[in-house]
Amino acid sequence: MALAGHRRRALGAVGISAALALVLASCAKTDDTTGGDKSGGGGSAGITVGTTDRITSLDPAGSYDNGSFAVQNQVYPFLLNSPYGSPDVEPDIAESAEFTSPTEYTVKLKSGLKWANGNDLTSSDVKFSFDRQLAIADPNGPSSLLYNLESTEATDDLTVVFHLKSENDQIFPQILSSPVGPIVDEDSFSATALTPSADIVKAKAFAGPYTITDYTENELVKYAAYDGYQGLLGKPKTASITAQYFTEETSLKLAVQQGDVDVATRSLSPTDLADLRKDEKVKVYDGPGGEIRYIVFNFNTQPYGATTPEADPAKALAVRQAVANLLDRDALSNEIYNGAYTPLYSYIPEGLTGAAQPLKELYGDGNGGPDADKAKAALEAAGVTTPVKLNLQFSPDHYGKSSDDEYAMVEKQLEADGLFDVNLQSTLWTVYSAERTDDLYPAYQLGWFPDYSDADNYLSPFFLKENFLANHYDNAEVNDLILQQATTPDAAQRTALIEQIQEKVAQDLSTVPFLQGAQVAVAAKDITGVQDTLDASFKFRYAALGR
Repeated sequence: MALAGHRRRALGAVGISAALALVLASCAKTDDTTGGDKSGGGGSAGITVGTTDRITSLDPAGSYDNGSFAVQNQVYPFLLNSPYGSPDVEPDIAESAEFTSPTEYTVKLKSGLKWANGNDLTSSDVKFSFDRQLAIADPNGPSSLLYNLESTEATDDLTVVFHLKSENDQIFPQILSSPVGPIVDEDSFSATALTPSADIVKAKAFAGPYTITDYTENELVKYAAYDGYQGLLGKPKTASITAQYFTEETSLKLAVQQGDVDVATRSLSPTDLADLRKDEKVKVYDGPGGEIRYIVFNFNTQPYGATTPEADPAKALAVRQAVANLLDRDALSNEIYNGAYTPLYSYIPEGLTGAAQPLKELYGDGNGGPDADKAKAALEAAGVTTPVKLNLQFSPDHYGKSSDDEYAMVEKQLEADGLFDVNLQSTLWTVYSAERTDDLYPAYQLGWFPDYSDADNYLSPFFLKENFLANHYDNAEVNDLILQQATTPDAAQRTALIEQIQEKVAQDLSTVPFLQGAQVAVAAKDITGVQDTLDASFKFRYAALGR
């Protein structure tokens, strides 16, 4: 990813800039809804969806968070997309998509495509969309996903050729369905700067299943089905959808219980979900989840980090090892989340091909539990004086109100045996998302919602040389292995590489993942289609909802 400018990574023989980013969500929660029209709830006018997600930007080049992508999925067209019930991608507004040479991926568009404003949607828009992602390279955007894209060529009005840097890229078709994949109207968006959300709405620059008819950021979004959409998902089952944004999980719970919203999604607290499962007026739906929670270490500013006065790589590693040895995942899962999140001992969530559990084997008691003696031994062997002073940052409004309890427990676990003196600090997400990349947080909370259902999506964003975390992690061997797995066609060989990568990053501990979550939505009994969209694509598509 281009971080703090237009930085490109040179990886192996090819120059590659890669890093994904956080489809981070389950956003802000405070007190009540921020307002908005409730007319869609429970009536013939349409369906109302309630959420605590936050929108950063409607411009796909300026956001890489779950809240923004949730909106973009409804209104922008994609070349490839996942059909309901599958993590695999197929042509969406494309007629066909295939490798025409090892480094050329050719997409042919359906004919007669138009934007909601009447403009023709052609290959020129496609080229423009990917060119501007690389040109803008916003630090909070997803341009890092295009690490293997050399150039985009529009050979005629309906044909686009993506010229790739390395051969046999097994990930690129999935990337076209990811947050970097929305196609935008070249007559409505700037080629070199982010376009304000209000300007996008005014220009009617949409061609997905829905258009936006009314927009107040993080308060209310009104959608109308777009007749011109010719994509994979088909005609929306409901003509109008209203998305209402809440700042408090409990208010969202009450809204779905009282019928003020028809569907509640991302995010409700574990306690609220437990109560809602007992409520006969609503139904709770569970789907496969790729969400993970983890602690990030900044290799420059963590205790004994590279730019600290007492810089010492061995001591810095020992600090990270001690944290990994002390975390009690079962306690966090059961006491904070009532089992809604389960212990995670891998960098890749359970259920995806290649997932292993190196953290369980290397740290703690070997069975998933903590081990204070092992943590103490790691610090003593490196000559680290205890207690280690550790500044640990979290966001109280981005991952649900349980983050306060979650990180209070993490602090307690680290301090219980006198090995750490934790300075636990919280920052609201609007500030947090910028400060974390400015080396202000030695260790900090992040969450991850996948861009696509592949193990690579849990490796490239975090462990390539120039990664989205911007935490200064740099292991050339890991870097090369990640690039190798992404271009290995043989499934068994690729899986072996993915397992090897996990072992190596577990030894480095750039991050310490500890919880894995599921997708959950709550709906009124007369709402249909919820289960259809809670699939392994990890995208909540409004077009599936009906009554």
